[in-house]
Amino acid sequence: MIRVMKFGEVPAEKIFARTEPETDVAAAVAEIIERVRRDGDKALLEYTQKFDGAVPDTLEVGEAEAAEAMASVEPEFIAVLERAAANIRKFHECQKRTGFIINDEEGIVLGQKVVPIDRVGLYVPGGTAAYPSTVMMDAIPAKLAGCREIVIVTPPDRRGRVKPEIIAAASVAGVDRIFKVGGAQAVAALAYGTESIPKVDKIVGPGNAFVAEAKKQVFGKVDIDMIAGPSEILIVADDRSDPRHVAADMLSQAEHDRMASAVLVTDSEALAEAVAHELERQIPLLERADIARASIDGNGKIIIAESLRAAIETTNEIAPEHLELCVDEPFALLDGIRSAGSVFLGRNCPEALGDYFAGPNHTLPTGGTAKFSSPLSVDDFVKKIQYTYYTGAALGRAAEDVAYFARKEGLTAHARSALIRTEDRK
Repeated sequence: MIRVMKFGEVPAEKIFARTEPETDVAAAVAEIIERVRRDGDKALLEYTQKFDGAVPDTLEVGEAEAAEAMASVEPEFIAVLERAAANIRKFHECQKRTGFIINDEEGIVLGQKVVPIDRVGLYVPGGTAAYPSTVMMDAIPAKLAGCREIVIVTPPDRRGRVKPEIIAAASVAGVDRIFKVGGAQAVAALAYGTESIPKVDKIVGPGNAFVAEAKKQVFGKVDIDMIAGPSEILIVADDRSDPRHVAADMLSQAEHDRMASAVLVTDSEALAEAVAHELERQIPLLERADIARASIDGNGKIIIAESLRAAIETTNEIAPEHLELCVDEPFALLDGIRSAGSVFLGRNCPEALGDYFAGPNHTLPTGGTAKFSSPLSVDDFVKKIQYTYYTGAALGRAAEDVAYFARKEGLTAHARSALIRTEDRK
């Protein structure tokens, strides 16, 4: 059963603490990466058989397999994907940025150009659940950014096939290629390239501990979005909240993973007790009840605070991945929120709305990293290039200042490179 405690009994940094230590996977991942670098597709096929129990005919999803998968997906699901995609595009279109030029001083032009990353790799988890929503959330911003090629890696099922829902989402989102490989070996393939899988410039997307560690180890060879941990939700709710709704929202994250964390902060002891009982009633009704049970019992908490406003500062210290403000006037509390991945306002905005349909991205910072990082966005798929132009006359006006600054750093060659041009014109 979930733990109920008074506000302050647990320090903020411990609220999302996991009951099980992270498995040390660094050495195993390093070995996998090196093997993929050395043996390419051969290593990928062997690892796919070992970890996924599959021997795919080819590593890439071909046209015939994609067509067969699309034909097997219900038209209603395609329609939902397209409506969700429209919402996601509408939101992320607003994130697109252009470069700028400054030329308000004679003889000087300064500027910045925004350039899409050429090729990106999207990791889409498999295992206990399929995530077409991850395809949409990762691929659509990349497409809007203008990336030339978008490729997916995802674990196959035991038949060596990719789930049709993943292929359908990839089609709607505009993905170029799909590869049937998962785990640390898939990350290694994206980072270094193999005979079948092209090397990418950036890897994004969530995964298990092996995937997260692999992304950490290949960072520098390629860019990555973030090191994602288990899912987490913090719900701030008052005594007018429906305990059934609050419990359901907590379980929407608990069913993700045994290591997921669902936390309620409320100023109502009555709501706290009602939600605790409601969790016990709802958990047995879930298809993934064993996972939700482990998450709630191991990592779930209900915290009773003196007031909801008093809890907001602690919320900022926690910096949750998902934050629900289940109150009548959520915008009054929103102004005080400084650290959270995605905020859901009011009593009619379950976190699941953000997972699939509303439009804001669901690839979010976890583990307190929302204190300094942001949700996945179009910005993650572009790079900025700055440029400078000076005429001879403009350089002449600046050269002495440049040289003076350079000498202060003891870099006389820097000073000379600025002055030599002005001396030549004397």
